[in-house]
Amino acid sequence: MSALFTVPGDALAGAAAAGTRPNRRTLLAVCSSLCLYEAGMTLNDWADRDEDALDRPHRPLPSGRITPRAALTASVALTAAGLGLAARAGRPSLVVATALAATVWSYDLHLKHTPAGPAAMAAARGLDLLLGATATAPLSPRPLPSAALLAAHTWAVTMVSRHETRGGSSRAPSLALAATLGVAVTAARPRPSVRRSPSPSVPGRPAAAPLGVTAGRLLTAVAAAGYARTPAAPYLHAALHPSPPLVQRSVGAGIRALIPLQATLALRAGAPGTGLALLALAPLARALARKVSPT
Repeated sequence: MSALFTVPGDALAGAAAAGTRPNRRTLLAVCSSLCLYEAGMTLNDWADRDEDALDRPHRPLPSGRITPRAALTASVALTAAGLGLAARAGRPSLVVATALAATVWSYDLHLKHTPAGPAAMAAARGLDLLLGATATAPLSPRPLPSAALLAAHTWAVTMVSRHETRGGSSRAPSLALAATLGVAVTAARPRPSVRRSPSPSVPGRPAAAPLGVTAGRLLTAVAAAGYARTPAAPYLHAALHPSPPLVQRSVGAGIRALIPLQATLALRAGAPGTGLALLALAPLARALARKVSPT
């Protein structure tokens, strides 16, 4: 449940990156994303039920609380619901949602245990952001940089998660830490479309940015710093001592960091309302993660 708080921000950041305020179709994209995310989570447990019986016997399927047939049925139903909601938002959204669903199913059923696993998971998050963008506004390349940054973060977290049950890898959390810092620095930079004021206040000096632009850039930088801070220490601890508990903790921190990253992307796109609303979700996700692990 705690990981669900990371889902709405994909579509909302996508709407912001497209340069449009959220609307009814954005809400449809959010609901579609939630359904497809839960479909993937359920299918993941179904596909890993034999492995979980050894490593995580307390989970619903290996413990017998839920049957494999019920889990698979729920995953199919949630996937159909997600595609149906995306169709209501328009044909471009349905195309993106279909690609997203195909990526999720491919990852859970095969790609997760191959070298292509992290790239597939990264593609899924990037597509989820594009789902919100295509549902909210006409097709445009504007959301692609935001989708790439979100995908880069997801790739890093997934690389670490491949070692969370056995530990032993310092390389993955080290790479994830470097990727996080790179994403934070890039996301804190102004978009190329943000320009200086054309009228300098002092001859011979560059014009000062308008107060609103300056405040927006400062808020974006603060959000980016908050994003980087969330997983940085856990990644460092996991790199120094790659035991399963520390690796699992770093994966959880990487998942929670999605929310401040989504907020940073929205702020960078000039949507302060969306960015601040997303930042308000972070404490809720953190509090719920203490009761239900996001991993």
